[in-house]
Amino acid sequence: MPIGRSTTPRVQVRVFLLTAVDEFAEFVRGAFNAGAQIRLDVIKGRLSDRDEIDVDGASVVIADLDTGDELELQALERMMTRIGNWPPVVAVTQSCDGAVARRLVQMRVTDFLIKPVPPAELLRTCARVVKEPANAETTEAQIFTFLPAVGGAGATTLAVQTAMLLLNSGKRGKTATCLVDLDFQHGACADYLDIEPRLNIGEIEPSPERLDRQLLEIMLSYHASGLAVIAAPNRPAEMRSFDPDVVIRLLDLVSSHFDFVVFDMPRTWFSWTGDVLLGSNKLFIVSETTVPGLRQAKQLVEAVRERLGDSPKPQVIINRFVQKLFSTGLRRIDIEHAIGDAFVACVPNHYSLVREAIDRGVPLDEVKPGNKITAQLKKLILPQASGKAAKETAGAGKNLKHSWAQS
Repeated sequence: MPIGRSTTPRVQVRVFLLTAVDEFAEFVRGAFNAGAQIRLDVIKGRLSDRDEIDVDGASVVIADLDTGDELELQALERMMTRIGNWPPVVAVTQSCDGAVARRLVQMRVTDFLIKPVPPAELLRTCARVVKEPANAETTEAQIFTFLPAVGGAGATTLAVQTAMLLLNSGKRGKTATCLVDLDFQHGACADYLDIEPRLNIGEIEPSPERLDRQLLEIMLSYHASGLAVIAAPNRPAEMRSFDPDVVIRLLDLVSSHFDFVVFDMPRTWFSWTGDVLLGSNKLFIVSETTVPGLRQAKQLVEAVRERLGDSPKPQVIINRFVQKLFSTGLRRIDIEHAIGDAFVACVPNHYSLVREAIDRGVPLDEVKPGNKITAQLKKLILPQASGKAAKETAGAGKNLKHSWAQS
């Protein structure tokens, strides 16, 4: 998920319009007619009829395409692969169902609009995506996802503490980090941090195209530490699944504006769960030190691999692990044998510390600096804490094709 940051203003915005429809070309000319700093270049014809489309020098490309034509989608995909991170591409379609929407974000299309498009909306969209020059330095946002294998395993605690570690991992101050609670029914991230959840998916579900950076800012909550949090008020009596297009668009927007994003996942597998997991650089399955917990973690690893393949590689964390001499309980070697190559770490048990941090809404280090839980998470999360972790994370950022959050 490239995040371009630049303060260099553009003297003139150069818009390339790719369309085979004369009426739409005239519509776009009329929409941009009032902009003295806008130059419009119209490239007539269907995308699939051209071997290669030259978009060098464009500030933004508007691609008018028929999403019902597979050849058009393939042509757009080839163009997106060739041009890479720049220029940004806005797709305009006659209609767009869930499958097409997911395919467009897989291609790393910056945004998409559905006809009829109000002229003001087209102008706002193009102005929003034109943010950096073509030679702007970009960075890859890192996604850390925590998926519980059993209830009460402590996945939320680990997600919150991971977000805090990433927030404070910058050498020159805090990094842009967002914690996203995707358990819309029983989420606890806001409660753990003692902040008010502000996400209202019901408000944006009827019109997902309204979701932009300005609306996202309204729905963000901020912890005193500076951590940004996306969380919805709990609805324990309402078992519902939101439109996956809304969830994917939300995650796409969040991931394009932060350096690090941490997802706290629900146990239930929804229609959008696979997309979230595929978009992760690190996927941690969290379980507990019990025989049923180990079995369910193993089963979940196998289910993820069956559905998603090896990208990302699921890694199992056993939380609240207690190792006692001469104990008849499960030992680390038993866990390694049960989980296999997916096992990555045991996080020690310190219930009183975690309980106090939750009750106060603060990170563990504020209660007890240098505690063993934070020390173990640092080995797993922070690249500078482990050369191997740094190598794996860098590799994931280069090779992984995010399924939803490329922009």
